[in-house]
Amino acid sequence: VQLQASGGGLVQAGGSLRLSCAASGLLLGDYAVGWFRQAPGKEREFVSVIRRGGTAAYATSLKGRFTISRDNAKNAVYLQMNNLRFEDAAVYYCGTAPGSSIISTLWSATGYSAWGQGTLVTVSS
Repeated sequence: VQLQASGGGLVQAGGSLRLSCAASGLLLGDYAVGWFRQAPGKEREFVSVIRRGGTAAYATSLKGRFTISRDNAKNAVYLQMNNLRFEDAAVYYCGTAPGSSIISTLWSATGYSAWGQGTLVTVSS
């Protein structure tokens, strides 16, 4: 099982990026897939999750700027990030959780059993 996050890079404040999470060895459609981020010196924090049925949830502070989606045909999950701010700079990780996970377990990184290597998002002025 391997997850790979990609799509990070350098973007100006106010710009957009789309992150991708691709998988080999498993079908992402069978899992809840979450995005977390970790800035230097900080803990990994929840960004968004899309559940097996397609429902999505977001960190309250990010709702309206970030959109998560999945394409089961491509075995991928995406995170569209708009109007990026300096505080969005971090390494972004995607992770999978059992498809039957209750929503309360998906807010925490401990609810996820597999992680990709992360992709770096840098926001400049």
